[in-house]
Amino acid sequence: MLSSQNLFRVSLLAVGITGALVSGHAHAAAFQLKENSAKAQGRAFAGSASAPGDTAVVVNNPAAMRLLEGRQLEFGVSAISFGADFKGSGRYVGPTGAGTGTAISGGDGGDAGTIAAVPAIYFTTPISDNMHLGASLTVPYGFKTEYDRDWVGRYQGIKTELQAIDAGLSFSYDVNPWVSFGASVFAERLDVDLSNAIDFGTALYAQRVPGFAPGSADGYSRIKGDSTEVGFTLGGLFSIDENTHIGLTYRSQVDHKIDNGKAYFDVPGQAAAVLAVAAPGQYVDTDGKAKIILPATATASFTHIVNDQWTVMADVTRTAWSKFDKVTVDFASAQPDTTLAFNYRDTTFVSIGADYKVSDALTFRGGLAYDQTPTQSEYRDVRVPDTTRKWLSLGLTWTPSASSEWNVGYTHLFTTDPTVNETSVTASTLAGSFDVTGDILAGSYTYKF
Repeated sequence: MLSSQNLFRVSLLAVGITGALVSGHAHAAAFQLKENSAKAQGRAFAGSASAPGDTAVVVNNPAAMRLLEGRQLEFGVSAISFGADFKGSGRYVGPTGAGTGTAISGGDGGDAGTIAAVPAIYFTTPISDNMHLGASLTVPYGFKTEYDRDWVGRYQGIKTELQAIDAGLSFSYDVNPWVSFGASVFAERLDVDLSNAIDFGTALYAQRVPGFAPGSADGYSRIKGDSTEVGFTLGGLFSIDENTHIGLTYRSQVDHKIDNGKAYFDVPGQAAAVLAVAAPGQYVDTDGKAKIILPATATASFTHIVNDQWTVMADVTRTAWSKFDKVTVDFASAQPDTTLAFNYRDTTFVSIGADYKVSDALTFRGGLAYDQTPTQSEYRDVRVPDTTRKWLSLGLTWTPSASSEWNVGYTHLFTTDPTVNETSVTASTLAGSFDVTGDILAGSYTYKF
């Protein structure tokens, strides 16, 4: 007899949720986005929490609003080009175990990457000689991959899309000309949308149901969900002298509770008839709940103005990805709840950079960074073509007048080819590697008044 317990193994709903949440990004650890400043982009985000004249400190370190002049309004956008081309193969379960059966049909999925625009808006104003207010709209997390629907890795994932948008308010207080403290509070909207294929053919074949074989009854699932929660940032800016600044900042983790998730199933007709009898109430459209922890970060930032032309910067950021260790999915239907672990590790981002002021109107900059991935090779997923990467960044500032400033920043990422070796819940295997590429071009306009 076909048991509902065995049938549950073919459900990729929970696996899909986890895959979407741990999806990697080509330019920042996992799906974290640093791209909130064209000026900082040009020096690989060195000095992001301590450099004078960057309006993005409204979110990166609100205490550093002391280093801004007057009121400022900035509009910025980063164009992120992310490529992920898979080469490999897959096999269904065979008589001697996982991956020993026939080859899985389908191509390599095409380029799963995308070109995405990431906006940022800032406003800051002094409200007294030693207090400042700021407002911001940023995208601190985001990712999307999408493969062909019939590709060889369809049971591991087809589409993954995640986006978090923050709207924040910031305040800072200058204790004296050398010490400032600041804080921000932000509302964060998280949206998740993903899909994958389900190999009902293998599950039913394993239970000796006539007419089924591995790959003969592919189904399809899609899940969507959203959540809005509140987080905070705390910062301090300490100036050794007028040319040397040290910034310290902490961004809280955000605990998202998705209470309105929706799961949609497309089950082929013959399999649907069997499932209706053997597993009533499963593989039907249903609501669901899950808790997602977006991790906390801590940054130490250093800036030193060497002379009228040269400024040097450095940053170190630690991200608590290990808090993102599991997801428990609670289904509203008869589908049993499940808890899945994915073994992320804490990561370190390190960057150095410099500005060279050619004239009052023109500044060039550059930077290098090392960006560690939280994924580990033995747990890597096709939704996570992620690897540790190195940054090379260049940028410039053009200041045509006292009230206007234009910034451009560019980063190229150097990566190794991440490998995957996965076994699906129906014991088919997928093995191969990705050719991952990444480039970022950022621009911004700042109006000072």
